[in-house]
This record gives sequence, structure tokens and C-alpha cells, in this order.
Amino acid sequence: MSTATLDMPTKPKPATNSTLPKRGTLDRIVLTGFMGSGKTTAGALLAERLGWNFIDLDREIETRDGRTVPQIFAEQGEPHFRHLESLTLASLLGQRRIVLALGGGAPEELGNRLLLEQTPHTAVVYLSANFDTLVARCASQATDPAATARPNLADLNLAERRFRLRRPHYERIAAHTIHTTDLSLDQTVDAVLTAIRQPKSPR
Repeated sequence: MSTATLDMPTKPKPATNSTLPKRGTLDRIVLTGFMGSGKTTAGALLAERLGWNFIDLDREIETRDGRTVPQIFAEQGEPHFRHLESLTLASLLGQRRIVLALGGGAPEELGNRLLLEQTPHTAVVYLSANFDTLVARCASQATDPAATARPNLADLNLAERRFRLRRPHYERIAAHTIHTTDLSLDQTVDAVLTAIRQPKSPR
């Protein structure tokens, strides 16, 4: 498993032949990690650099279902949401030239993990950060009216337990891990682009 924490230029730059995956070797990049890890913001910029489409799994579920994620949870419970999540993930993994940001809890489901591990030409990248950094990022984002609601952070002890429970799943499915605690958004994207050009390390 490869890891990367790179000191890269912060100025955004378009993808070039030297940064793009080799033709025929990679069709999709999947970003995983806990809330606040930057999956959506980094994913959108990464897709822009590559000239690919960006999809946020939670937003795609909302678009297809017609309700927000909190509404689905409140009205039909977490098991129903996880079922929708798995169906949506399976359909999206049939698309090519996409950067897909997973919800923080998606890798908890064994079926999702197996699907991600067994889908060819797919690189799963874990955007890692320590828990305090993740909480601080979420608190900063909460001031934006368009930001995703983070009800799971209402109880920090519970949130940290979930983080520790999910982290091994993130690590297990990831071909590459990017330690983002000290990286800017642009540096994170640069690190992902560098990582995906490396072969997946044997487990």
C-alpha cells in the first residue's frame, strides 16, 4: 500500500500527459475517508484536472431518491439508506472517467468493500487525517450555508468511536493513502495524481 505526503506547488495546474493515468489502466478514482477529509472538495478539483466527471455518492443518492440523506435516515432508517447506497454505488462503478467521493460510512458495508476491491481499473484512495483535524475542518465548513449538515459531530465521543471503527475499513480497501493533515487542497490533489501513477502495493 502506498502513502504520500508531498510538498507540492499550491497553484492549480491542468492535467498533462505526464499526470494522467496510462490509457486503459484506470477508469475511475474513488475517494474514501471520514467526514472532513476533503473527499468532495478534493474530488471535484481532481476531476477538473483530469477532465473527468465528479460524482458525490450522497448527492447522487439524493438526486435519485428525491430526499436528502437526513430525510431518508429519519423516514426509513439507516438500513434503507445503506441499501440505496449500495445500489447507487454499484451502478456508478459501471461508469468510466469518473472521480467518485464515497460517504464516510459506505465502507462499513462488506458488500461495498468487496465491490470496490473487485471492480477492475478502479483506484481507491484514502484521504487520511487525524481526528482533531477532521473535526476542525467540519467546524470551519459549518459556517457555509451550503455545507453538508454534520449531525454525527453533535457527540464528539461517538464521532471518534465511529472514526476509529471505520478507519481500518478505509485502510483495507485503499490502494493508496494520502495523509492530508498538513496538506492544502491543491497539494492533496497533486499527491493523489502522483499516487495513482504508482502500481498498487501488495497487501
